[in-house]
Amino acid sequence: MTGEELLRYCLAKPGAWPDEPWEGDTVAKVGAKIFAFLGGGDTVGVKCGKGRDLADEWLDRYPADATASAYIGRHGWNTLRLGGAIPDDEIYEAVDASYDAVVATLPRKDRP
Repeated sequence: MTGEELLRYCLAKPGAWPDEPWEGDTVAKVGAKIFAFLGGGDTVGVKCGKGRDLADEWLDRYPADATASAYIGRHGWNTLRLGGAIPDDEIYEAVDASYDAVVATLPRKDRP
């Protein structure tokens, strides 16, 4: 999968829209919140659990292709490398779970 394919997948979700809060870094948002950091196109940052305990499962399974996200890793965010050992379907599932987790935190009036 390419970064462009993953971006299209993210933006096909209800209420999803692209943003570029930092020059050159594309993110996918739902409401006012980010659910996927797409960066330069070879990684995706997603919410993998409420905290490090759940998110660390990814690091254990894919030590060469999954890392705790800088700055927000302690809150359960991981960066997953595209085109590595992580199968595409698992990356799609991680994006789906991140989207669902972020939507659940939105006020009801802002949920798609």
